[in-house]
Amino acid sequence: MNQIIAVSLLFLRFIVTLFKSRALVFSLARRDIQSRYLGSYLNFLWAFVQPTVTILLLWFVFDVGFKSPPVENYPFVLWLIAGIIPWFFFSESLGNATNSILEYSYLVKKVVFKVSVIPVIKILSALFIHLFFIGVIFLAFLAYGYKPKLCNLQIIYYLFAMIVLVVGLSWITSALVIFVKDVGQLVAMFLQFGFWFTPILWNIKMVPQQYQTLMKLNPVYYITEGYRNSFISGIWFWEYPRWTLEFWILTGGIFVLGAFLFLKLRPHFADVL
Repeated sequence: MNQIIAVSLLFLRFIVTLFKSRALVFSLARRDIQSRYLGSYLNFLWAFVQPTVTILLLWFVFDVGFKSPPVENYPFVLWLIAGIIPWFFFSESLGNATNSILEYSYLVKKVVFKVSVIPVIKILSALFIHLFFIGVIFLAFLAYGYKPKLCNLQIIYYLFAMIVLVVGLSWITSALVIFVKDVGQLVAMFLQFGFWFTPILWNIKMVPQQYQTLMKLNPVYYITEGYRNSFISGIWFWEYPRWTLEFWILTGGIFVLGAFLFLKLRPHFADVL
């Protein structure tokens, strides 16, 4: 119980800090998107073009080429986008947030600023793009004749869960990469493995039951499957309380570990940078 209270207080302090710095964080997140594609003809539209092209390629390969059958009586393309779009957000936000302190080193050195908020800049810029693709999911289901339903609203819960998970992970990786530059490459490798080992392009029912139990410990799978449940299965997150509890214990542990590690290493950032 004491651990739960400690995690709750830590999270509340972070929310208060984020709220106080909201104007600067939103401004930096907006500038981050603009500067990333500065000089290109399509500008920030590339942020939407690249994931769209990836989805179209995967749809063509699996749906048109391999003739993938419907999943849970839904067309394969709908099942695909409901799982791959949250993965896009997770991988982009974690990958970019890992190097965020290196990129915004001037905030660490010269400005009185809550450094723990810096990874959120990258997460927030990825969130802007993700919200657009959530709209794409709704439009795709409408195009196939599936109307919005009440269960779609729980996507807000899964989005919140993913943000908490990414913040905790990014505190760990963004702090460590300052001292060990290889961490950035390890995160990129982890995301490559994660894409294929998280059941995104294939159904978890394809593997034996004992491996399914192990794979369900992956917190990202909880989220991608949650998105699919929100749009396809119609299952609410409280209908599998044990899995939900396991996810929040693991995510809470990552969040606390990330906060502890970040605070422990924070005094040395300026010296190394």
